[in-house]
Amino acid sequence: MLNTLESLLNLARERKKSPVDGSYTNKLLSDRSLSKEKVLEEINELIEAVDNNSNKIHEAADVFYHLIMYLEANDINIEDVMAELDKRNK
Repeated sequence: MLNTLESLLNLARERKKSPVDGSYTNKLLSDRSLSKEKVLEEINELIEAVDNNSNKIHEAADVFYHLIMYLEANDINIEDVMAELDKRNK
């Protein structure tokens, strides 16, 4: 499970350093407005999927992907987010 998250983070960070033409990930990383729009859209789709009891896993995966891209696009390190969560766990 954590390997998947780490791979996604590595993809985002690698694409930031070495963009790939036509990459959707790069579009999200370079267009903060698009990234924000997609996070909001995907969260709404997840809520709808939960309400309708359909496609929940697919939509949750979309939320994770787009949220990670949004965080990276805005220079918010997931390590800092995890440290904050860890502080709250005490």
